[in-house]
Amino acid sequence: MSLNFDKMGGILPAIIQDAQTNEVLMLGFMNQEAYEKTLSEGKVTFYSRTRERLWTKGEESGNFMDVVEILEDCDADTLLIRVNPLGPACHTGMRTCFGETVQDNLSFLQKLQALLQTRKEELPENSYTAKLFREGPRKIAKKLGEEAAELVIEAMDSDDECLLNEAADLLFHMTILLVDRGYRLEDVAKILADRHQGG
Repeated sequence: MSLNFDKMGGILPAIIQDAQTNEVLMLGFMNQEAYEKTLSEGKVTFYSRTRERLWTKGEESGNFMDVVEILEDCDADTLLIRVNPLGPACHTGMRTCFGETVQDNLSFLQKLQALLQTRKEELPENSYTAKLFREGPRKIAKKLGEEAAELVIEAMDSDDECLLNEAADLLFHMTILLVDRGYRLEDVAKILADRHQGG
């Protein structure tokens, strides 16, 4: 089935959904050219009705949206695009254009991951994580091992606050290692999901 761009005068609505949390992040519009660019480059590109030009989400902010899959509705006149967002969807800095719909703290992990990616790319001075990225994967892995040992030690004790703090340190350094190797927390979550489905 070919998409029906004619129904709305050459454009169609594109609903953008977080592929991991299923949150609706925003709504934009695409013409044929924006759709084809999104397909070819793997990053969401819209058609701006006010500026009358294409714009790739994140071209100014760096908050790109990596496409996971594109679905069309039964009338072929609306798209659902599932993405991995590399930062807030809204120009206001909110996670979604509809407000912070996720109230749990798990969504913070994605914000942290995006920040760590920025640290790796920019390597600012006086940044602990940038220092680890500069020192390379062996140093990151060594630090991760130290944090794992500290968590094991705290697991033998009865201080729950210390246990949770060490778990947070371990997760933080594991995320640094994943980012350094070019992976995301979502890649780990997918493995767990696949294992769950398999049995």
